[in-house]
Amino acid sequence: MIHRICAGEEETWIDSSSRRLMTLAFAVLCCAYTIPVEADAVEIAILKSSDLKAYNDAVEGFKTAAPVAASYTEYDLRSDLERGKRLARKIRTSDVSLVVAVGLKAALAAKSEIVNTPVVYMMILDPLKHHLTTDNMTGVLLDIPTDRQLKAMREFLPTLRRVGMLYDPGKTASRFKEAETQASVHGVQVRGFTVENEKEVPPQLRMLLSQSEALWLIPDSTVLTDESIRFILESALAKHIPVIGFSSEMTRLGALLSLSISFSEVGRETGLLAKRILDGEKPPFKPVSVQRVRITVNLKTARYLGISIPKDFDNLIDETY
Repeated sequence: MIHRICAGEEETWIDSSSRRLMTLAFAVLCCAYTIPVEADAVEIAILKSSDLKAYNDAVEGFKTAAPVAASYTEYDLRSDLERGKRLARKIRTSDVSLVVAVGLKAALAAKSEIVNTPVVYMMILDPLKHHLTTDNMTGVLLDIPTDRQLKAMREFLPTLRRVGMLYDPGKTASRFKEAETQASVHGVQVRGFTVENEKEVPPQLRMLLSQSEALWLIPDSTVLTDESIRFILESALAKHIPVIGFSSEMTRLGALLSLSISFSEVGRETGLLAKRILDGEKPPFKPVSVQRVRITVNLKTARYLGISIPKDFDNLIDETY
């Protein structure tokens, strides 16, 4: 457990009646080095699923936007849900004004044990799937709204009409259904190709590439593994099919473009949400999306596919490869 206090130190005053021989200059010097306490200091508990760099980056981002006068106590579940519940019970009996749950296990522990203190979660894929909807909970979504992704695709690929998506029905069916529903608004048809185990990736990918003008990758652990990602990207390039990914690493490996969110930005957005709650706004309200989306483009891939990226798109692109 890390306990870090960010509020100012208590100011020390000197009783002038007992220091009559002290010079005025010396008294002024003493006052110059005192730091007053913030009157509105609040205690915030940060409950982390584990000590991952991604989680730590999000926590640091949170602190940049959270109330300046806050003090923090951090707790690490070490990936143990039962330990998390014990820590959550400890937090429940403390005087904290807000709990930040980082990662799914931390959020589930907080949901189970903390009912009267506001809880904001972050770094969780599909929080609604895990029913993180209690009266005292809200949070920041880790994914980019589907509508926003489709809009970006049409900006970079204005003639795009048929998009293929590989997905495991047991894991990401809701994501596919949402994409399929919203695509028509943007004049695009999204077709899904189901993959229920890693052996189905090659045949389903071949079918997708023969029937689609682009491949849209989504976070799905059945489809995307350390072994499959390069195979998918290389197969798409061989068929001259652009890939839209969700991380800069995918862009570096050959995807035409990726839309992603930095973990520190997720934390910053969570900090702004925490301010709303500490200012008196009551959960529940819908989880919010991160406003700042990072776009990366592989110019070498674009040239190979014969795709021209307009010069006036430079202000939209964060990084090129």
